[in-house]
Amino acid sequence: MKWIKNIYFNNLTWYIFSGILVCFVLAYVVPALYSAVWLLLYVFLGFVVIDFLLLFASNQRFATFRETVEKFSNGDNNGVTIRIESGYGFATHLKVIDEIPFQFQMRNFEVKRALEAGGHDAFEYTLRPLERGEYYFGRLNVYVSSPLRLISRRFIFGEGQMVPTYPSYQQLRKYDMMAFSNRLFEYGIKKIRRIGHTMEFEQIKEYVSGDDIRTINWKATSKRNQLMVNQFQDERSQNVYMVIDKGRVMKMPFNGLSLLDYAINATLVLSNVILKKQDKSGMFTFSKKVENRVAAEKRSGQMQKILETLYNIKTDFFESDFGRLYADIKKNITQRSLILLYTNFETLDGLKRQLPYLKGIAKNHLLVVVFFENVELEQLIHAKAGNIQEIYDQVIAEKFAFEKRLIVNELRKYGIYSVLTKPENLTIDSINKYLEIKARGIL
Repeated sequence: MKWIKNIYFNNLTWYIFSGILVCFVLAYVVPALYSAVWLLLYVFLGFVVIDFLLLFASNQRFATFRETVEKFSNGDNNGVTIRIESGYGFATHLKVIDEIPFQFQMRNFEVKRALEAGGHDAFEYTLRPLERGEYYFGRLNVYVSSPLRLISRRFIFGEGQMVPTYPSYQQLRKYDMMAFSNRLFEYGIKKIRRIGHTMEFEQIKEYVSGDDIRTINWKATSKRNQLMVNQFQDERSQNVYMVIDKGRVMKMPFNGLSLLDYAINATLVLSNVILKKQDKSGMFTFSKKVENRVAAEKRSGQMQKILETLYNIKTDFFESDFGRLYADIKKNITQRSLILLYTNFETLDGLKRQLPYLKGIAKNHLLVVVFFENVELEQLIHAKAGNIQEIYDQVIAEKFAFEKRLIVNELRKYGIYSVLTKPENLTIDSINKYLEIKARGIL
């Protein structure tokens, strides 16, 4: 009797049955219709039985599969594919309901399809997760109807599937070759004029147009009877640490993703670029205390170690303790390093409370403070004011936007580099700053 749980009457069936009931009411007024209505009811029930036999009488093979990536990329569109195979000897109509993880809040997801006899089909939909963690799919429910479309037979596939959501590895692939591309302008990267040379000599090569004439090797030129130049390479094995503030200032959302997750995604991509440039990449986080530490290395498994650490970052968004951060860096990072600090300052007063600690870090390391523009304020500033209240709002918004620029100037006064960026541009701007520092040889 298990089939009882899997039989469903379609809307068409209920419409016809309701119409027959109306006819019975009319037959009470017009008795001549009584026999015709009973005949109509018997014909209808006969079609229902035929439809039932078509769907249930034989064990027709019917299969549906869900295919997902091994792990989702946070903040990106991830494809999910549903494949359907029908063993019925007639055309069928399907309604597919996938029990999507609760984090997406998609409670009305369904796809309707039509299949030929013995046919197969596939369709894809996309999901965009907005937080890291485990996402559990439920069952696949498929409702199959025959050409009569009076009843449906439900098929259930799968007992659940877990897909973890990691920091945006799709961005990692996108920028994988950025450090070596000769067309960096396509990514918005400016050409940086090198100040002097780094100390690492690479090779002597033939002069080509565009080479710096100051690097001509006259001794080699005289031997080869053609212009030869010395080629230098960026210094390697320099320590680069990404420090992520996971305090309350990083809870602010933008396009559904928190500033913290933007920083996590940028850290993953930048770590890959750093390792490709033969530097040592490391990271850690802080709020009330310093956590999630990965020492700066360039071993083969360093990227996987960083990826797993970023995936497991958890926070209650407490107030961040910059004093503890300063003490930890002074104790544990003894070699001069490039430190990119992902945080957020909304006011100049907020910066000045933490400035003594930032100055302390900058004494021994090259510190870059990365913080965010308030995009909503920018939209308000450029909107057309329609009344006095909106004018007041724009003035206040401009004041806060101006304070962001004052923060940049205040940091520059103490030799602290900064990056003021929109959340969606965080990754590319972080890479820009790292490549600029490498090109200028100031680390």
